[in-house]
Amino acid sequence: MSFSAPFIRRPIGTTLLALGLMMLGVSAYRQLPVASLPTVDLPTIRVFSSRPGADPETMAATVAAPLERYLGEIAGVTEITSASSLGSSNISIQFDLNRNIVGAARDVQAALNAAATDLPGDLPSLPGFRKMNPNAFPILIIALTSTTISPSVIYDTADSVIAQRMAQISGVAQVQVAGAEQPATRVRVDPAQLAAMGVSMEQVRTTIANANALTALGEIDGPKIAQSLATDGQLLTPADFGNLIVKTSNGNSVLLSSIASISPGVRNIRSAGTFNGKPAVMLIVTKQADANVIETVDKIYELLPQLKRFIPAGLEVNVLTDRTAMIRASIGDMQITLGVTILLVMLVVFVFLRRFTATLAAGVTVPLSLAGTAALMWCAGYSVDNLSLMALAVSVGFVVDDAIVMIENIERNTRPGLSPMQAAIIGAKQIGFTVLSISVSLTAAFIPLLFLGGIIGRFFREFSMTLTFAIIVSTLVSLTVTPMICAHLVRHTPKRANWFDRLIEGGLNGLVRAYGRSLDVVMNHRFLTMMTMVATILITGALFYRTPKGLFPQDETGLIFAFTEGATDISFPAMRDLQTQAAEIMASDPAITGIGSSVGGGGAVNQGQMYLNLKPLAERGGLSAVQIVDRLRQKISGLVGLRVYLSATADLRVGARSSKSPFQFTLWDADFAELTASVPKVLAAVKAVPGLADVATDREPNGLQANVIIDRATASKLGVRIQDVDDALNNAFSQRQISTVYTSRNQYRVVLEVEPRDSRDPDNLSQIFVSGRGGVQVPLSAVAKVERGLAPLVVNHQGQFPAITISYGLAADAQMADATTQIQAAVAALHLPDTLHAEFAGDAKAFAAMGLQMILLIAAAIIAVYIVLGILYESLIHPLTIISTLPSACLGALLALQISKTDLSVIAAIGIVLLIGIVKKNGIMLVDFALEGQRERGLTPAQAMREACIERFRPILMTTMASLLGAVPLLIATGPGSELRRPLGITIAGGLLVSQML
Repeated sequence: MSFSAPFIRRPIGTTLLALGLMMLGVSAYRQLPVASLPTVDLPTIRVFSSRPGADPETMAATVAAPLERYLGEIAGVTEITSASSLGSSNISIQFDLNRNIVGAARDVQAALNAAATDLPGDLPSLPGFRKMNPNAFPILIIALTSTTISPSVIYDTADSVIAQRMAQISGVAQVQVAGAEQPATRVRVDPAQLAAMGVSMEQVRTTIANANALTALGEIDGPKIAQSLATDGQLLTPADFGNLIVKTSNGNSVLLSSIASISPGVRNIRSAGTFNGKPAVMLIVTKQADANVIETVDKIYELLPQLKRFIPAGLEVNVLTDRTAMIRASIGDMQITLGVTILLVMLVVFVFLRRFTATLAAGVTVPLSLAGTAALMWCAGYSVDNLSLMALAVSVGFVVDDAIVMIENIERNTRPGLSPMQAAIIGAKQIGFTVLSISVSLTAAFIPLLFLGGIIGRFFREFSMTLTFAIIVSTLVSLTVTPMICAHLVRHTPKRANWFDRLIEGGLNGLVRAYGRSLDVVMNHRFLTMMTMVATILITGALFYRTPKGLFPQDETGLIFAFTEGATDISFPAMRDLQTQAAEIMASDPAITGIGSSVGGGGAVNQGQMYLNLKPLAERGGLSAVQIVDRLRQKISGLVGLRVYLSATADLRVGARSSKSPFQFTLWDADFAELTASVPKVLAAVKAVPGLADVATDREPNGLQANVIIDRATASKLGVRIQDVDDALNNAFSQRQISTVYTSRNQYRVVLEVEPRDSRDPDNLSQIFVSGRGGVQVPLSAVAKVERGLAPLVVNHQGQFPAITISYGLAADAQMADATTQIQAAVAALHLPDTLHAEFAGDAKAFAAMGLQMILLIAAAIIAVYIVLGILYESLIHPLTIISTLPSACLGALLALQISKTDLSVIAAIGIVLLIGIVKKNGIMLVDFALEGQRERGLTPAQAMREACIERFRPILMTTMASLLGAVPLLIATGPGSELRRPLGITIAGGLLVSQML
């Protein structure tokens, strides 16, 4: 008895099972999370620390280096990079993909605890860390503006109220507040008054720190009553601080207000943000890896009206960019594409079968296969995204193949006069092995995709498994529901032919006769045919070499990121003004709807960022984000004093390193002098490569620095300690946070500094006094001199080695493969020292390794198919016969890429792998039929093969047309997200056309 027989004989049970599967699939689909791309949580942790006032080299030596030493000992670390700038250091630790992020976080915390003894004692807080995902694209950016409220109050509201409530929403991973700073009490000391009163800056600091105390005091526990203890040790207002007595001498007291001005301010005055030209604070929201992006954003929108009662009146909430708008459009467009694909495939089936019940028998496979796939996707924890929907659309083209083969064979068995029930049982038994062979070998083609390593493999694992689910379900449906419908519903009596039937049938008969004549020619000239096959293989290899390579198509996110950079010696006010001018220039572009801008905020003051939100595709004339970037580059090129690096944001990124441009080339060396000497030559060579744009480096070597050279002998004679000099300078110029004011809602810092007029020029250092012997105030100029020099604004490490990264973008018409090859050649021609390591990083590194991976991927798919077919047929020759159809499919795919001027990207390579699975089914149907003719009717191999070709011509043509038309909607799509899907449609359509002809 065959597997199909029980289902054929029990139509009600089979129908109920099909209905149950359909209901389960619909319910599962509604529960699937929605995202732009599959959920891939790259285990990455970022460690951040601050030491206000510390120069970049000091930060790198005293903070970054000790942390890197301990973090480097954690198991599973694949890369550690750090960037140290004025007062802050950020370290990114990337772990092996198999490393559990929770366990990695525990190890990082242990490393930070161990490193605490090696860190400076004046850090305002211990280093912290946060789990991050390099692909965690902001799902929502909200800009808070007001015409009546100061930016510091807006920031306090955002940080204390809005960000906290948003972070509590299920699905939100992080809410970053940028564009201003937290309120603080700023104590600005007058150095001249300080010296006249005989008071040092350190005395001021200790007085404030000792007077502003809020500690645990205990309780009084009497015989009957217990009372807690409290004091009024907390200072809250500037007036409270002004009344502090700094020094008492001969009955005279020196109040803090007499030597300093105390006023409300912000924690860091070198931070500013704008939205469309107005002062603003931005809330940048990222989601958790497994969250439903649409549900998460919808919950945030539901929360915003509720927050109005907690925020000050006059605060405006503006949406700068909403990632879900593009995701909704992309998913909706993909769903329409899926619907069109189903209609086209069903049209092909109807044209060939021309009977409603037969079309139903084949067509029912599609919804049942999609429903079963959705159920399995829910079980596997997958999401509805561009890749999974693309897999569903592609699967529509071949899930009907098994049903078509089954129907055609059952119909063939009705010709000798068998009843529908007998024909269904016999036909299902005859063709069952063929259907199984097609499905198993098709699944085998995806095995290399399932085991593809690295980040790319993780992203496309869901795509591969979705296809595998569809194949499994369609096979089961074709072996059960399809023959049941044929046995009980399909009418096997001759149908009265109409004009449409005669037209189609005449055309098909003509095709069969023409095919038969061409087949005779080919089989009578076998040597020429074999030479044609060899030529096909050679041409395919040549085309593979010549076809431009790429990593991923540039997808449309509706957002452009701009990194701005001023001169290394620029002041913060000048940088802020230039940033405003740049924003105004770009806001004039008709494709831009909003611009969010920020400068400073703890990093280098000569750097800023901008988020440029784009109008929908239809409203910007169909121009892509890359084309708009090119247009903006031309507009901004005339701005003097500011360099702007623009890039269209992408959902898919590889690597945790951030840079000014999308692609990176990193140099690192244990010898820092050798590294810095080589970088200018490498930078010049990279800039000379044609097709590159926005070439930049993260090395900022020419920042101005005032070096205080201490005369140690004189200092010793006057009783001045080196630590006293450091403390005086730190207190005066580093915006030193010396105390904390605790409130019920938040904690605010007290910042000590000199008056702004005394911190504008290195000559003002002569007004600084330090404590000498007996408490006498000694002018700094008596024990030190000031020399002007240069120092880097940023110090970067890779591992524990100094590193410098050159980043670059591509012009709109440039090819990534050409750029990579020419960069490698240009750097090789420099003959750099052997101790200097030069390598691509991030997306560029993934692309450099992708060429060989593509070849191995395709080869592995062919080998997997051969092994599976060899096992199924118990033969070493028949699998070779079947896969001999593959070179022509690859040739067609590469020709289609060349004609359409499309890169051979990862998506296109996956399309070729799909072709391997789709095309070899033709060979399976031919070989199966020929083997049956040899074994049962004693035909010669040539006779059996010719008969198989003629008899199987129609089902082969039908299944090929179904697969081809299933790819057409992907090929011609123009909506959001179509850039990611089009290479797949191009390769499948081109491969099927050429392979069908050859």
